[in-house]
Parts: sequence; C-alpha cells; structure tokens
Amino acid sequence: MSKKLPGISEAEWEVMNVLWEKAPQTANEVIHSLQERTDWKPKTVRTLLDRLVQKKVVGVNQNQKVYTFFPLYSQEECQRAEAQSFLKRIYGGTLKSMLVQFIQEDSLTEEDIKELRSILNEKPSRKTYEGNE
Repeated sequence: MSKKLPGISEAEWEVMNVLWEKAPQTANEVIHSLQERTDWKPKTVRTLLDRLVQKKVVGVNQNQKVYTFFPLYSQEECQRAEAQSFLKRIYGGTLKSMLVQFIQEDSLTEEDIKELRSILNEKPSRKTYEGNE
C-alpha cells in the first residue's frame, strides 16, 4: 500500500500480533488471546481495537451480529514502516550508521558475520538499477 501507515503504539502492536496470527476475530477472541499474555482488562483491549480502527490499521466486518476485526496492513508492511521510523529518529535515516554501530558491537558471532556477508553479497548494487551516472 502506498498510503503512509500511521504510527502504532507498543500496546497496539500486541493487538495487531493477535490479528496477524488469525483474522478475522471478534473483540472477545482478541481479549481472550491477550489475557493469556498480558494482565489487560477487556475495556483496555476494546479501547486499543477502537484506536486501531480509527487509525485505519484495522478493519471491522459489521455484516454479522458480532463485529469482527481484521488487519488492513500485513505484518511486513508495519515492520517496514516501523523500521524506517526508527532509523529516522535514532540514526538520522541512514541504515549504514545503524549497521556500523551493530557491527562494531562485540555481540556478533562468527556465524552472524558469515550470514551478514552472504546477505550483502547476494544483494545487487544500486547502480544496476540507476544506470550509468
């Protein structure tokens, strides 16, 4: 989708994760799923669902007696938007500065480094698309 995805709070991510696992779901099904992993009250979950509907991140199917909720964006779309927002806020929008910081940390194993190398080697360089400049 080309339209800009609205920001999602951490609590709203929890609701989205439940809907990405299975959709559509009733509010009670979402509440039940979330009560297994959080101590949220049903009213809290309903408020979060309402907010996600207002933000047009979640849709509502009103054809039945019981409303069902479903995600309007894929998990991948939301992750990409969140990652870009994070990069802008913390690293001035450049992936390179973030990668450099992570690579300079000692926490990368030899296996991690090998995997990163192979990912970078498989990625075509941008010049291929832009032509000769």
